[in-house]
Amino acid sequence: MKDAEIIFAVKESPEGGYEARALGYPIFTQTESVDELREMVRDAVRCHFEGDSIPAVIRLSFTSN
Repeated sequence: MKDAEIIFAVKESPEGGYEARALGYPIFTQTESVDELREMVRDAVRCHFEGDSIPAVIRLSFTSN
């Protein structure tokens, strides 16, 4: 069954850059910039889901540490 959206909790990494963790899925990525983060999150979602099961919306929720 296809989910309509997937949400990532994003926070600044203690080492610098950003960390994004999917809520409800074992997907995690870490990058240096917000632009790179968007690209890496899309790539991680495509790798995790197959074909038509990719969620239509990917939402980034920025949180404070």
